[in-house]
Amino acid sequence: MRVEWHHPVPKSEGGRKTVPVHPICHRTIHATLSNAELARGYSDFALLRAHPDMARFLRWIAGKPADFHAPTRGAR
Repeated sequence: MRVEWHHPVPKSEGGRKTVPVHPICHRTIHATLSNAELARGYSDFALLRAHPDMARFLRWIAGKPADFHAPTRGAR
């Protein structure tokens, strides 16, 4: 399984820490929330998972195989 490194607080907002995430999840995070939104209120994964659009995505992706790939919809 591939892994990408995500900055919970984006580098453009002063973040340094990275965490591993699945590529399709990483793309969805950035297609759903702006860097400013991530830095202000979604740097904690529990809060990120609770965001309505992310929660819907996570319910959908939960049953897919680990190597699943699909195009990510563009930014809001």
